[in-house]
Amino acid sequence: MTVPTLETTGVVLRPLALEDAEALFAAHGDERTHHFWSGPAHRDVEQTRAYIADTIAMKGAHVWAITEAGGVALGRIALFVQREGVGEIGIILTPEATGRGLASKALNLVVEYGFGSLDLHRIAADIDPDNNASISLFLRGGFQREGVLRGNWKTHLGIRDSIMMAKLRD
Repeated sequence: MTVPTLETTGVVLRPLALEDAEALFAAHGDERTHHFWSGPAHRDVEQTRAYIADTIAMKGAHVWAITEAGGVALGRIALFVQREGVGEIGIILTPEATGRGLASKALNLVVEYGFGSLDLHRIAADIDPDNNASISLFLRGGFQREGVLRGNWKTHLGIRDSIMMAKLRD
């Protein structure tokens, strides 16, 4: 499956590559950034490289590097098509890239791609209830809270709930 480059003013999403591991280790290796992730911060670049390889290889995964002009990865956004018509988005940014509107632009591009090119009718997000930044991002992107899945994840933080959010194609 070929992942297309997507772009809008100020952001270019290009296919994620193994070569992005060093840049993305800034996010995956940072304990604060990785706090609400499913596992602890990565120990080294090789762990990030293996994670990228596993993510790219997942069936139904559409994975992009978030960049400003197609160059260095400042984050990663993925759309996982779980079953016909339904996808789920995951996103992470490096600490230096936060607060610049990149996540909002990337989210909007991927939602548009999912509802358009992939003909999805539902796109969801599974967010830790204490991850206020992600909850706010998805609310600004037109997602709605649908409920809480209690005890949904076993992570480095212990057993965690999930806030389920989704957006439906109009």
